[in-house]
Amino acid sequence: SAGVCGCFGAFRPRYKVLVDSIYPINPQDGLVKPSMERLTFYAVSAPEKLDRIGSYLSARLSRDVARRRHEYVVISMEALDKLLMACHSQCINHFVESFLKMVQKLLESNEPQLQILGTNSFVKFANIEEDTPSYHRQYDFLVSKFSAMCHSNIEDPTTCTDIHILGSRGKEGQVKKSSRGVLQRSLWLPSPSPRVVGSLKHNLQQIAEQNGYAGPGQTPGSPAPMEQEKPESLAESCLRELLSRAAYGNIDSIIRPVLMHLDGHSLWDPNTFAVRCFKIIMYSVQNQHAHMVLQKLLGHLDTHSKARATVRAGVVQVLSETVSIATGGSIGPAVLEVFNSLLKHLRLSVDQELRLSNVGQDDNAIDGASAEAMFQDSVVKTIGSFAGILPDYQRSEIMMFIMGKMPLHGVGVDMGSTGDKEQADHMYQVMLLRSVLKVVPDHKAAGSLLLALPGPVLEPLLWPALLEEAEARVLALRVLHGLLDRHHNRDKLTAVRIVHDLASLKLKMEKCSKQDATFMKKNGQRLYGWLYESCVAEGNTRAHYEALYVTLALLVLETGGEEFVAIDLLRLAVALQEAALEEESCSSVFARCATHGVVAAFLSLLAQRPALRPLLQHVTAVVEHRRKVAPYLLPDVVLSE
Repeated sequence: SAGVCGCFGAFRPRYKVLVDSIYPINPQDGLVKPSMERLTFYAVSAPEKLDRIGSYLSARLSRDVARRRHEYVVISMEALDKLLMACHSQCINHFVESFLKMVQKLLESNEPQLQILGTNSFVKFANIEEDTPSYHRQYDFLVSKFSAMCHSNIEDPTTCTDIHILGSRGKEGQVKKSSRGVLQRSLWLPSPSPRVVGSLKHNLQQIAEQNGYAGPGQTPGSPAPMEQEKPESLAESCLRELLSRAAYGNIDSIIRPVLMHLDGHSLWDPNTFAVRCFKIIMYSVQNQHAHMVLQKLLGHLDTHSKARATVRAGVVQVLSETVSIATGGSIGPAVLEVFNSLLKHLRLSVDQELRLSNVGQDDNAIDGASAEAMFQDSVVKTIGSFAGILPDYQRSEIMMFIMGKMPLHGVGVDMGSTGDKEQADHMYQVMLLRSVLKVVPDHKAAGSLLLALPGPVLEPLLWPALLEEAEARVLALRVLHGLLDRHHNRDKLTAVRIVHDLASLKLKMEKCSKQDATFMKKNGQRLYGWLYESCVAEGNTRAHYEALYVTLALLVLETGGEEFVAIDLLRLAVALQEAALEEESCSSVFARCATHGVVAAFLSLLAQRPALRPLLQHVTAVVEHRRKVAPYLLPDVVLSE
C-alpha cells in the first residue's frame, strides 16, 4: 500500500512539490532556503501558477493554525513575503487574494503572536507599488479588524499596548494601499472612513490621558516619530498619511468622524486634546483644502449654538489655535461669512449673558453668565486670529463689516423691557469694538487719512450711542489710535506728561497732504465734537483720559501740525478746560482735575509747533505755577498709577 501511494506522489503538481519542500522536518530549523529559491524561480517563470501556489499555501496555513503549529505558520508567512517581493507588480494580482485570506486567518486568531505576524506581512505588502489596478479587491474586513485592535482593552497592559500598535500599523498600511488608483474611492466611503479615523483618535486620546499629555503634534510637515513604536506616534503618523492624501471632496470624511469622536467623549471642555487633533489636521492637510477644515469647525459651532458656553468656548478656542496655522488663502472665498457667523454667536452669547445676569443670585446663573463672558472673549480672540492671516485690504473690509453691525438703540432681540434691549446693545457695542481692535490693519502705507478712516468706519465710531458707556468710549478712542497712527507714534505717547522737548520723543511727522487737509476740513468738526462729549461724559476713568491725550496728539502729528487743525485743537482744549471749570457741572473732582491735566500735557506738545511758539511761554508759566500751588492739576500727579 505504501508503495502504491509512493508511486502516485510522482504525479503531484510541481508547485505543490516545491511548496512542500520549503517546510523542514523539524520546524525549529526554519524555512528551507534552497527550496525557497527554487519556488521563487518557478513562480517568477510561471506567474500563471501564482494563484494556485497562493491557494495551496493558504490551505496549509489554515491547517497549521487550526492545529496550533505556530512554527510552520511563521514559515508559511515568510515564504509569502518572499514571493510577494519577488513577483513583478503586474502579476501580483494573481496572488493577493490568497495572501489576504491568510492575513485574515491570522488576524482572526486570539494569539497576539499570530496577529503580529499577519499585521507585519500586510504592512510589507502595503509598501509594494502595483502597476495593475484591482477592481474587485476589498479591505473591509481589515478595516474592521484593525479598528477593533485599536480599541482593544485586554487586561495585560503590555499586550494591550502591543495590540494598539498593531492596529495603528495595520491602519497605516491599509491607508497606503487604499489611497492608490481605483481603491482610493473605497477609502472615503461613509462606512470605512469613520472607523479608520475614530480608532486612530481613540489611540491618541488613550495615550494622552495615560501620560497626562495632550500638547501639539509634531513640527509642521514632520512625520511622527516611529523609532519607539508607540501607539500614539503610529496613530498620528497614520492620520497624517491619511490627511496628506485627502482630496477636496474627502475632507468631510475625515473631519466628521473627528468631530463625532470629540462630541461623544466630551472633549471640548477641556479642549487640549481637541486642539492637538486639529493642529495635526491643519499641519497635514493640503494647504488649498485647509479652509474646509475651518468651515467644518464653524459649522460644528452652529450646530452647538445651544450647548453649554464652555463647550462652545472649546470649539471657538480650537478655531483660534488652528487658524494661526493657515495662510491667507485658507479662509476660503466666503471671508465675510466666517466673520458673520462669529458675530452672530457673539450676539447670541451677549443676550444669554444678560438673561442669566437678570435671574438674580442663583449660583448656576452666575456661573453661566461667567461662562458666557469667557465664550465672548474666545470669539473676539478668534476674530483677531482670522484677521491676522488676511492682507490689509481685506482687514479693512472686515473692519467696515463689523462696524456695520453696530446696533442702534432697541434693535436687539426681544429681551423684555426696553432697558434690557439697550443694555444688550451696549454690551454688544463693547464686544464689536473689541473685535475691531483685533482687526485694525497696519496703515503705515496708507496714502491719506481718507484711506485710513473710511466713511463706513468713521460714521459708526462717531455715533452718540458710543458715548453712553465708559468702556465703549475708551475702546472707540483706541480704535481711532489704530486708524490714525500711520507713523507708529502711539507707543511714544502712552505716558501723559508735560512735554519740555519735543525732539526727545523722536516722533515721526510729515507735511500735511492736500487729501489729509480736505479730510480734516470735512470731518474735523464732528470729530472734535465727539471728543468733547466723550471727555465731559460721566464715569470716565484714568484709561479714558490717557486715550484722549493720545488721540489729540496723534491728530496733531498725523496732520503735520497743519495750522487750521492746530487752531481747532487749541479751541477744543480751551473748551474742555472751561467745561472743567463750570460750577454747574456734575463731573467729579477727579474728572475735573484729569481734564486739566490732559489739556496741560496736550498744550505743552502743541505749543512747540512753529506756528504756536508764542503760546509756549504762557503754557510753561502756567505749568510752573500749578506745580507750586496746585500740583493735582498736572498729569503726572492726577493720572499717576
